[in-house]
Amino acid sequence: MKLENKVAIVTGATSGMGRATAVLFAREGAKVVVVGRNEARAKAVVDQIKEEGFEAMYVLGDASDLAFCDELVAKTVEAYGTVDILVNNAGMLSLSSVTAVTMEEWDKIFRVNVDSALRLCQLVAPIMKEKGKGVIVNVASVASFAAHHGFAPYISSKHAMAGLSKSMAWELGPEIRVNAIAPGLIHTAMVDGLGGPAALQGMIDNCPVKRCGQPEDIATVALFLATDDSSFIDGQVIKVDGGFEC
Repeated sequence: MKLENKVAIVTGATSGMGRATAVLFAREGAKVVVVGRNEARAKAVVDQIKEEGFEAMYVLGDASDLAFCDELVAKTVEAYGTVDILVNNAGMLSLSSVTAVTMEEWDKIFRVNVDSALRLCQLVAPIMKEKGKGVIVNVASVASFAAHHGFAPYISSKHAMAGLSKSMAWELGPEIRVNAIAPGLIHTAMVDGLGGPAALQGMIDNCPVKRCGQPEDIATVALFLATDDSSFIDGQVIKVDGGFEC
């Protein structure tokens, strides 16, 4: 097992990419802390992991609430004694344009997509530094590389996540490695909210592999980045998009 005896926090872990990552990490031996807002879904993930014979717990809360971030890390350390891996997967989509977005929506997008990752990093970094080793995996987006009409807050936040990930790598090394994954079109609830893969067929047509990605496509890359298999990879934003060019 590649993550045996490791403790991993995965935010946004009750569905989609986060759930797939939490389940895969548990199968590889990690004690996984499943983070989300919906208790029924969080319990379902933990129940699945435990039914397969692995270890997990859930902590309910909103990652955009920075006080909750403190509570999350405290409960993790209380239960498992440490933190080895942090996956900042919690995210929120916005379809607003530059001229239409309100400051309230702008602030909310950044709290969920960026601020929570920064706060959790600040909380786990001293733990990892003291241990002499740790990994942070942030979830950015192909929207971290380009812009399109109508997604200004989301695109801006994902550009920020890319920059934050690079800054974390420079400032937290050599003990802590930090990388980001930039998913393309992945079949999640967020994509279904846009009409599903059929509504985004143009992205599939412009993707060399000619398919929509699955949450497991992201989970396997997150696992690679969380292990020593990627020990010389740091400060990178890795596209997992089937070759789609923004």
